[in-house]
Amino acid sequence: MKAWLEELVNEKAELQIAPLIDVVFLLLIYFMVSSTLIKSEADLSLALPGAVAQSEAVAIPDEQIIEVGENGAIIMNGRIYTAPDKSDLAELEYTLVRYAEASRMVNVPAAITIYADDEALHERVVDVLNACAGANIKNITFGAN
Repeated sequence: MKAWLEELVNEKAELQIAPLIDVVFLLLIYFMVSSTLIKSEADLSLALPGAVAQSEAVAIPDEQIIEVGENGAIIMNGRIYTAPDKSDLAELEYTLVRYAEASRMVNVPAAITIYADDEALHERVVDVLNACAGANIKNITFGAN
């Protein structure tokens, strides 16, 4: 037994390189397949906005603001419409018709923004919408107070 052990100790240890190269290549292939390519910031194709000359003038809509108060008062351009029998709504509609015609003459869409109080009667808001419909104004938005 002692002779066998001496033979084992005296034998030179050899490193086999072929399996080691195979393992290295397998690891290299694994990492190449499992990795993702990330574009660096310089490679992104972005077109940043620059100064551009404007060929046509932009038409900004002419906007009128109509307020409907808690007490039922309708306010447009400082004029207050509060008649309980709604007799002054014809005047509001006439004002809106003139406004719509003036907007059409300058090729600008007529726009109305209605600011109604939280406690305002819905009937008065509908009255304003009816006046806008009578003036053929379709661009109507509601604003929040």
